[in-house]
Amino acid sequence: MHRSAHVDTFTRDHLPPPHTWPELRFDLPELRYPGRLNCAAQLLDHADPDRPVFRTPSGATWTYGELRARVDRIAHVLTTGLGVVPGNRVLLRGPTTPWLAACWLAVLKAGAVAVTVLAQQRPHELSTLCGIARVGHALCDIRAVDDLARARIPGLRITTYGGQAPDDLLRRPAPAASYPAVDTAADDVALIAFTSGTTGRPKGCMHFHRDVLATADTFSKHVLRPHEDDVFAGSPPLGFTFGLGGLVVFPLRAGASALLLEQAGPRKLLPAIAGHRVSVLFTAPTAYRAMLDDLHRYDLSSLRRCVSAGENLPAATWRAWHERTGLRLINGIGATELLHIFLSAADERTRPGTLGVPVPGWRARVQDAHGRPVPDGEPGLLAVRGPVGCRYLADPRQREYVRDGWNITGDTCVREADGYFRHVARADDMIISAGYNIAGPEVEDALLRHPDVAETAVVGRPDEARGQIAVAYTVLREGARRDPEALRAFLRGELAPYKCPREFVFLDALPRTATGKVQRFRLRTHVTSGDADDLK
Repeated sequence: MHRSAHVDTFTRDHLPPPHTWPELRFDLPELRYPGRLNCAAQLLDHADPDRPVFRTPSGATWTYGELRARVDRIAHVLTTGLGVVPGNRVLLRGPTTPWLAACWLAVLKAGAVAVTVLAQQRPHELSTLCGIARVGHALCDIRAVDDLARARIPGLRITTYGGQAPDDLLRRPAPAASYPAVDTAADDVALIAFTSGTTGRPKGCMHFHRDVLATADTFSKHVLRPHEDDVFAGSPPLGFTFGLGGLVVFPLRAGASALLLEQAGPRKLLPAIAGHRVSVLFTAPTAYRAMLDDLHRYDLSSLRRCVSAGENLPAATWRAWHERTGLRLINGIGATELLHIFLSAADERTRPGTLGVPVPGWRARVQDAHGRPVPDGEPGLLAVRGPVGCRYLADPRQREYVRDGWNITGDTCVREADGYFRHVARADDMIISAGYNIAGPEVEDALLRHPDVAETAVVGRPDEARGQIAVAYTVLREGARRDPEALRAFLRGELAPYKCPREFVFLDALPRTATGKVQRFRLRTHVTSGDADDLK
């Protein structure tokens, strides 16, 4: 490791032991970064200062020059006004706005460590995250401060922005001069991203300055292939690494711009795309499916790239989107531990029902529980390695995620003979019923082909006779009749009989995390005889 610029050495002191790290690979020339590197400066300093960088639904536009000036001003306030030193952890909380992005860049430029959290997280959750990361400072949108204040985190200094108080971040006095980026090492920790898992103690994933750029120089550069005139937009928040990459890192690395939406549900995305001529879209499979029926109402001719991640993309959704827009969804799989997407494919290389192939700069294989590669066509655990790897913050689960130099993502996959990877299930989503293996996503894909089904999640429930049974939690389209026998009869024409759910439970909506993932643990533990509209 290179000489750290951190005065506060907490993150480097709490990196996992080097022998528990995955093997890192820097196979592409663009991944061979210098030893001294500040990723915020790299993202900010190369673009024409007069080009647009951030847009808002109200029509406001920030240029790169304006963004740099605002980032420098915040960095001055952080260091001279608030006493932040390199290596301090700074929590960032608020809806997706240019000011939140500017705060993130300022924290990194000042050599501190950004801890991004979701605006929806509650006091107990915030207290837990701050305790794990030993956070001493927070920059918080005034509209999102109440729960953070209620958390009563010992020693946390909260500075709000967007308010009228004289001590507001944006009203504090600061020199107008530029702020020289702290001379951080490429392997100094830049951010701590917490896993968005739905069970257990959150895991803090520590990522270096070079890691931030590596996501842009692999997936974005080689799969998205963005250009300066692109306008990025999407639904994932900046507290979620899918959103941080797609809405800040990737557009800035390309000198492009991003439309930042505080409200980004499916009904908000379509008019935003049409009104602001969005060309690169990031959202989840559920949102693409939800938008299908309204596509005809909007001019989407500006779209050229549509990225889907966060959950399995059903082949039925891929095909329906392609039929109605002519666009091939770019499916991808990533992980908070690896920062962004590492398996994907675009354009003529896309294939519905698959994840694609390893992104340039990454390698992947499928192996058994003992670490031995399995033959093509057989399911096993997905293992990946590349320029970014899992480094948990002082967490013994490091040894579970990294084995023999590979990152084990917790996904069951199949590698086809031609090198394409197909997602079977999360390893804990495989249902074993009376000796048969049933992949929940396969059943979900089949159910989504029924015209009355809007959403579904298939999970296993303990059963005394069979070990487990498959249960389909299903949201129907408006006006459709809740008829489990009709769905069961449809599935018998799509799947082998043993894969058909033994039980159907109808919901008004699937329970989801703040990042949009289905909370399958709630479904697995729910006991019901048919309807379960309390799962909200």
